[in-house]
Amino acid sequence: MHVTPLRVGVPREVKDGEHRVALTPDGAHELARHGVPVVVERGAGHDSAFDDDEYRRAGASLAQRAAEVWERAQLVLKVKEPQPGELAHLRPGLVLFTYLHLAAYPDVADALLADRVVGIAYETVQEPSGALPLLAPMSEIAGRMAPQVGAHFLERQQGGRGVLLGGAPGVRPARVVVLGAGTVGWNSAWIAQGMEAEVLLLDRDLDRLRWVDQIHRGRIMTLHSNAASVKRAVVDADLVIGAVLVPGGRAPVVVDEETVADMRAGSVVVDCAIDQGGCVATSRETTHAQPVYEAHGVLHYAVGNIPGAVPRTSTFALTNATLPYAVALATRGVVGALDDEPALASGVNTVDGNVTNAAVADALGRRATPLADAW
Repeated sequence: MHVTPLRVGVPREVKDGEHRVALTPDGAHELARHGVPVVVERGAGHDSAFDDDEYRRAGASLAQRAAEVWERAQLVLKVKEPQPGELAHLRPGLVLFTYLHLAAYPDVADALLADRVVGIAYETVQEPSGALPLLAPMSEIAGRMAPQVGAHFLERQQGGRGVLLGGAPGVRPARVVVLGAGTVGWNSAWIAQGMEAEVLLLDRDLDRLRWVDQIHRGRIMTLHSNAASVKRAVVDADLVIGAVLVPGGRAPVVVDEETVADMRAGSVVVDCAIDQGGCVATSRETTHAQPVYEAHGVLHYAVGNIPGAVPRTSTFALTNATLPYAVALATRGVVGALDDEPALASGVNTVDGNVTNAAVADALGRRATPLADAW
């Protein structure tokens, strides 16, 4: 049966410090090849070093205003959850495909439900193996940036202890503790050991720790995570990287305030889990414009969109992962795309006023409606 393609809209991101765009010109070209009309807000790709002419040559049309993109589009591709000024553009039947993180942003969930939007979250698209294919590329980038960010704020001029991550001949390197051995944590530990820091990676999954140990052959020390081991490691650290994830749910708090208070003055916390609420009790979301604050003498970096600092790299990585799903949604509609791409089912968070992802519903304190019953 022939399905009329959904018109795809790509507005410019408006979250503070967000410089990514949801689609590269090559991605627009691929959609156009499948007969999908694409409308891109002028300047949407500017901060990622894509100019409007590149989108035009790729087959997209350009809109002068964001409102025009939202009005014309049936499927909106974004990077971050709708911001307060964008909520007025929501309407029944609109399909929104983006990072939603509804556990951390319940007001956005309320708006999607009230306006009966089909909200599909990149971060909860999950393959049968448990892999999170659309979260992985940004997790890789956030993980690789975390030691770089931590090293910067350990500098005395930035308010840190004045410790060089890799130390120097005859001088002990910085002690880096990474909480969680998933995609963010493993990439953080990998980069930190490449910078010659002393790295300790904690996780409850012993098989995951075995895997890391086999690859890195002792260059990354591994430790089973429990309340006592976390406290000892964190108190002794120069840099703590929080990388704990519960797909669709709020991140568990694994470092309490008392432990933070026991850390050395000038040490640094980089909480990469902040877009899911944070895994350090003293964390609160910050921005690229004002990335750090001090609590108990410890610098906290808790930017909710870390990959936005390197938007060109991030936009390529994101489009590489999302494009097959975007093509399926645009050419087959949501129901047809679910047949083609079963992993999308877990990505559907809201449909017609219902929460359809069980983990998201639990985090929001709502009842989950089976996806089959939500249409």
